[in-house]
Amino acid sequence: MTTETVSLEELRRRVTDIDRQLIALMAERKAVSEEVARVKRATGRSTRDYEREREVILGVRAMAEERGVSPALAEQMLRLLIRSSLTTQEQATVAARGAGSGRRALVIGGAGKMGGWFVNFLASQGFAVEVADPAPGPAGATHVDDWRRTDLRHDYIVLATPLAATDAILRDLALRRPPGVIFDVGSLKSPLRAGLMALKSHGCQVTSVHPMFGPDTELLSGRHVIFVDLGNAAALSRARELFASTMAEQVVTSLDDHDRLIAYVLGLSHALNIAFFTALAESGEAAPRLAKMSSTTFDAQLEVASRVAEESPDLYYEIQSLNDYGAESLEALSQAVERLRTAVLSQDHTTFVALMRRGRDYLQDRRTVTERRA
Repeated sequence: MTTETVSLEELRRRVTDIDRQLIALMAERKAVSEEVARVKRATGRSTRDYEREREVILGVRAMAEERGVSPALAEQMLRLLIRSSLTTQEQATVAARGAGSGRRALVIGGAGKMGGWFVNFLASQGFAVEVADPAPGPAGATHVDDWRRTDLRHDYIVLATPLAATDAILRDLALRRPPGVIFDVGSLKSPLRAGLMALKSHGCQVTSVHPMFGPDTELLSGRHVIFVDLGNAAALSRARELFASTMAEQVVTSLDDHDRLIAYVLGLSHALNIAFFTALAESGEAAPRLAKMSSTTFDAQLEVASRVAEESPDLYYEIQSLNDYGAESLEALSQAVERLRTAVLSQDHTTFVALMRRGRDYLQDRRTVTERRA
């Protein structure tokens, strides 16, 4: 064995030892984060402190530069640690402030992805959670294959069922008049209007909720939860209480405004990405060849489009086709593409520049609002 080989092996052992120390420090940081969460709860402090985060990040960047480490790399690593810390603190706060002790919740469709998220979320708050789903539900929850076999005396009834089935269940529930708060978590409300109005007319405590995140989400900081006000103040308030101990941003809207805005937030963004990967697929150019010549913009767009392509085609079709306002955003996309196409083909420099500048100004307004919020 050569001296160089021995030296390399020794260096690798040192790297492995450093890795162990890093993991140990991460575990220690996690434990301290749990203690920080306890102190914040005891003193009434909010979970997230943006000013403190900024100070820490700037300090780490300065330290990294002094030690010859990339400040960007140091910041990226620290942001991951902060995110992990916030997740730990948020989950601890939700569990500590959980209002569910001694109360019951029923999740219809609780074996699905989003249904499973709500089962775990409610269980973490101390609810006794029952899952009604033909498929097996998450571990630890009481399971029945049909919600009609329950007594419906739950404090909360959550519908996490496919859009195509939800409206009929809402209407059936209206006939049974459950005493608890009832809400769906559908991406659209247009297809559910009849069922929601049936519950309202029968005097039920009904509202509607739209979590603007996926089932893999752990940290709700920076995430939005939309609450649709159907005229029952008590139901709306009690639904919002479930998220009071999280860092999610709560948005209250009307039934019509929800789907009109979602037509752009989801419908337009989905359609744009579907059009993007469809154009690529029909271009005749192989994806590996395009990847070799990709740019930063192309890579970013391709990453988003790839995630969209992996989603459920049936769900995305429902979002496009079942929204009463869906045609509006699709028409806006069609007109925008045609204006861009016309400007390029006619060599209309003025119009092209105007399109770019108008977009810049529009997006600058959004950035200003985001910075003020932070």
